[in-house]
Amino acid sequence: MNSAGNRHFLDGPYARIAALACFALAAGALAYIHRDDLIARQPAAAAVSDNAFSRCFRDGTAAIETMLSEKSIGEEQARLFRLRAEARCRAQTGTGSAPSGSAPGLPAVR
Repeated sequence: MNSAGNRHFLDGPYARIAALACFALAAGALAYIHRDDLIARQPAAAAVSDNAFSRCFRDGTAAIETMLSEKSIGEEQARLFRLRAEARCRAQTGTGSAPSGSAPGLPAVR
């Protein structure tokens, strides 16, 4: 019926290769334009302050866990102390604004 000589250029393999090249170029351009959205980069200063926060919070919660294991405080007090330790460490290191998991002035619901 249809011979190879009567086939249109858009039906041939070169057209498909050209379409794949256009697709690859478009995908590459989109990836390049949105490279900051695709790759999360953290500034060095923020990484240092996060490490300072982690050390501060780890030390504070270790003391709370010790008091909890010695039964000198209850579970509710331990939750409140953890919130206060988190807020203190965030204030000292300058990371974040409010403790996670609670509204200002209310204890966390965990």
